[in-house]
Amino acid sequence: MNARTLATLGLGFVIALAGGWMAYPRAMYVRAEQPIQFSHKVHTGEAVGMSCQDCHMLDEQGKFSGVPRLESCAGCHTEPQGTTAEEKRFVEEYVAKNREVEWHVYARQPENAYFPHAPHVALAKIECERCHGPHGTTDRLRTFERNRLSSYARDVEGYALVSWKPEPWRQGMKMDDCSSCHHERGVGQSCLTCHK
Repeated sequence: MNARTLATLGLGFVIALAGGWMAYPRAMYVRAEQPIQFSHKVHTGEAVGMSCQDCHMLDEQGKFSGVPRLESCAGCHTEPQGTTAEEKRFVEEYVAKNREVEWHVYARQPENAYFPHAPHVALAKIECERCHGPHGTTDRLRTFERNRLSSYARDVEGYALVSWKPEPWRQGMKMDDCSSCHHERGVGQSCLTCHK
């Protein structure tokens, strides 16, 4: 082969590799917008001053309640509190009709994994941002992504394929992450601790 053929072949390989690097995540993940937009920034900012635990709380048994139910929001939102179209739509379509919002859950764990929030949040005092990132300071909810093959959310699998140096929370919520954190903190573990 001559130099020109090798250069063309090399360029073609680089273009194919770059195209695959950019196209793979788009092909692998189903994207969906949340049913309603929500500003964590408004709720956690100085004006309202709520914390993560005000809406995403632990019950009396220490079980994490997950995404808040409509009743948590309805106390303040019987009337629109802001001027946005999303706020008005939320009150009209959900609160007034007493209809739960069917949120796409970014961090839903696999069926074979059990993750208790209580020992991590209440006892170990791990900040929500360690696993969920700066979600509590965002002005709008990002697009939800679900893997077409595994059905896991992108937040569980991580974003490492499309980022050179992802922030710790963008690396995912995989077993290795849990094991590393336990090892760093000197916490023992067995398979049955997390896999029921």
